[in-house]
Amino acid sequence: MTGHRTPGPPAVRRGAGPGAGLGVLRRLTAPRPSGPPRCELCGGRLAEDHRHLADTERRALACACTACALLFDRPGAGGGRFRTVPDRRLADPGIRLDAAAWEALGVPVAVAFFFRNSALGRLVACYPSPAGATEGEPDPEAWEAVLGSSPLAGLLQPDVEALLVRRTGDRGDCYLVPVDDAYGLVGRMRLHWRGFDGGAEARAELDAYFGRLAERAVAVTRQDGAAREDGAAGRNGAARESAPAGREGGRP
Repeated sequence: MTGHRTPGPPAVRRGAGPGAGLGVLRRLTAPRPSGPPRCELCGGRLAEDHRHLADTERRALACACTACALLFDRPGAGGGRFRTVPDRRLADPGIRLDAAAWEALGVPVAVAFFFRNSALGRLVACYPSPAGATEGEPDPEAWEAVLGSSPLAGLLQPDVEALLVRRTGDRGDCYLVPVDDAYGLVGRMRLHWRGFDGGAEARAELDAYFGRLAERAVAVTRQDGAAREDGAAGRNGAARESAPAGREGGRP
């Protein structure tokens, strides 16, 4: 935890609540407006399977047509406010997320995602809760000790990609995913959440998501991360499955 410390502190500072994360979830899970979906930049009609842009000023996701997504895929386009969310999904098979590592991260549930917020100039941690995506500020030392050595940490693009981690029993998983996928997962868990720990339906949703993600993600190792990642971008880019706004978030 950054800030106040007490004996046995969590490494994620909580108390900010859902905050802006809930706003993103509302956009991803809100009822679809009447009429065909439209690009939020140019007003053009959207395909069912369309792209998203990260609005770095409002901390929101915007639905985008192919042309607008390509336009803002270039660094600095439009003054840098909008950034196209990439398609790639990568895995770190060498990550170690044992009980000690997970305790160091201070995440109170079995899954969380981290992303770099360029406006805040720091990492943001998000994890599911009955209210949606609860945000926290990860301790930089804990992040560096547990996840900093992963090649995925070095590949993580600010605002548009997230490092998604999960611990089940003695196993830990770490993936780099589009940020809309991460928020979409939390949104679907919120819809199914029951009781203190989410309940059976939320856990089933989580298992299904990670099962699909494991099949699609390309492994990146510490020895040849850069070379493997270059190939991953092309292979993952051909098979986008994130759902548009108005549905239950992005799918892996």
